[in-house]
Amino acid sequence: MNKVANNPVFENVSIIDIAEEGKGVGKANDFVLFVDKAIPGDIADVQIYRKKKNFAEGKIVQLKQASEYRTEAFCEHFGTCGGCKWQHMTYDAQLQFKQKAVAGALGHLAKIDVSNMMPIVPSPEDKYYRNKLEYTFSNKRWLSDGENRTEEPMNMDALGFHIPGRFDKILDVKHCYLQADPSNDIRNSVRDFAKQQGISFYDLKAHEGALRNLIIRTSSTGELMVIVVFAYPAEEEINSLMTSIDNKFPQITSLLYIVNEKKNDTIFDQEVIAWRGPEYIYEEMEGIRFRIGPKSFYQTNSIQALRLYEIAREFAGFKGDELVYDLYTGAGTIANFIAGKVKEVVGVEYVPTAIEDAKINSAINNITNTKFYAGDMKDVLNADFVAEHGKPDVIITDPPRAGMHPDVVNRLMEIEAEKIVYVSCNAATQARDLLVLKEKYDTVKIQPVDMFPHTQHVENVVLLTLRTN
Repeated sequence: MNKVANNPVFENVSIIDIAEEGKGVGKANDFVLFVDKAIPGDIADVQIYRKKKNFAEGKIVQLKQASEYRTEAFCEHFGTCGGCKWQHMTYDAQLQFKQKAVAGALGHLAKIDVSNMMPIVPSPEDKYYRNKLEYTFSNKRWLSDGENRTEEPMNMDALGFHIPGRFDKILDVKHCYLQADPSNDIRNSVRDFAKQQGISFYDLKAHEGALRNLIIRTSSTGELMVIVVFAYPAEEEINSLMTSIDNKFPQITSLLYIVNEKKNDTIFDQEVIAWRGPEYIYEEMEGIRFRIGPKSFYQTNSIQALRLYEIAREFAGFKGDELVYDLYTGAGTIANFIAGKVKEVVGVEYVPTAIEDAKINSAINNITNTKFYAGDMKDVLNADFVAEHGKPDVIITDPPRAGMHPDVVNRLMEIEAEKIVYVSCNAATQARDLLVLKEKYDTVKIQPVDMFPHTQHVENVVLLTLRTN
């Protein structure tokens, strides 16, 4: 071990794994090292910049031997932006480590046999796969290493993404590989016009400035939604910017704006004003149309969302006479997707506006065998609810990253549906819930699905069947 600039340097560290944050994992002496931009197979000299009791964080100061999995990062913002942290690793390797992560969580945490786990389903597209991006305006631009910080005057306005760990600093994004054209053109045009016209960018600390957020949504049907969020109702500035967007991008289907005078960025309680077009666009799966509003939840990888729902449907093995509970139904996407294959679907979701979307999505598709209810899952899904709607043959559950509340898991144990299809975006919390459910249920099928290339995130679908003995 050497010391450079008062920070120790560990030499010839072998990177043996990769952590959730995208950092490589190595060991030196008694320390576990989390190393920026390192990937399994690398051998490197690592300089420590943060030290805790049992682990340390560091960066590569010299790469001695490059991993076979290493590749050139394609984005100029790699390492600064908080997204796409695995893009310096080949896609095949990413899939391998995601498969390993799911197997590790279910095997170690839930004590489930994962020997028959199916190979992860890769994303057909590993770039430009997202249908929604949200950008933030800020007058506190993050300065890159090569910029001259003494140059005066320096324009500090930015439109892009938050720097990890810095809520008040925004990376000014030139090109993002997550969303297809015209997403980049729209963002750059909005930023340039606002600068030229002297429209102020938001100060995230002082809560001053006109422009707050830009949200762009696309769909597989070719429709396009753009939402501009302003901080106060300055009519002249709103008219100027919205007219500019309207004139430059006539292909926009739904052009909207919101005036959010609150200190937080949430728009769910804000009025949406349509500048041009309707307040929604449409997505489509197998001929079923889903209306997507500015506040609607929809899986952000449209192609893989279809595959994910196909797998859930296949696992359920519907015969046509089933009563299905769809828990955490969101906008009723899964419920409406499977409705034609079953007797009835009962969907439950915490967010009331999502339930309204779910009902609309049933109506526009002439689906009449769905029912939707809003409320906290642990409160709604009680004995009276089951008595009223009937004992389900199949339960599909797709909870948020935190997994299911313990009360909900216990309720599933009481209900004793013949099958549970558990869709999860967090294998660790899924494993926690499966550890409880395994008292009565067998894990029959496990299918990981890659929804988000170049990130550590992975979806996983598990089929559970009730033991009869």
